[in-house]
Amino acid sequence: MKFGIIVFPGSNCDRDVVYVTRDLLGQPTRTIWHEETDLHDVDVVVIPGGFSYGDYLRCGAIAKFSPIMKQVVAHAEQGKYVLGICNGFQVLTEAGLLPGALVRNRDLHFICDRVPLQVESTDSIWTQGYSTTTPIELPIAHGEGCYHADADTLDRLESNGQVLFRYAGTNPNGSLNNIAGICNETRNVVGMMPHPERAADPLLGKADGINLFKNLI
Repeated sequence: MKFGIIVFPGSNCDRDVVYVTRDLLGQPTRTIWHEETDLHDVDVVVIPGGFSYGDYLRCGAIAKFSPIMKQVVAHAEQGKYVLGICNGFQVLTEAGLLPGALVRNRDLHFICDRVPLQVESTDSIWTQGYSTTTPIELPIAHGEGCYHADADTLDRLESNGQVLFRYAGTNPNGSLNNIAGICNETRNVVGMMPHPERAADPLLGKADGINLFKNLI
């Protein structure tokens, strides 16, 4: 399975994802500069965390106009896999591949921490290796991680089982319904604020994030 990691000006977690997919899991991986327009050889697109275009205007608001994003949308529409992590989640909502928006944290502070998460659904190729009864722990690092959507959108997400991850215990950023990660209706596109790639190597003390990538493979 070949992974393509999108790199925007301001991305800073792309090498972390490459380390997981290429070095830990031995999968073919290439970084894709945002001005490229070819994804024909890629099975999975990952939009990593960081500060694409310096987060000017809004997080992800400029990145959605990059040439590569037309191809990412087409990739998703073909049923292929797309994962957006942190800033990548913001980009996916701006591009319309996922509903809702990520806005300023409740207390208007940047948060860098490890948080417990409840896996809400294992009815997804991304989460099939997790358990809904055993919380996992992943790092977060964001200033605009508060998930917001209108009531109808929230109802659809909940009724369709599109909420994959929820903050357990304390809600760090004010996200509605404690939402930490969602998928689209066809379940091939996932966006999440926590960083699975930062908790994928046992040397870091926690490796709960590696299953997200292993499940897909």
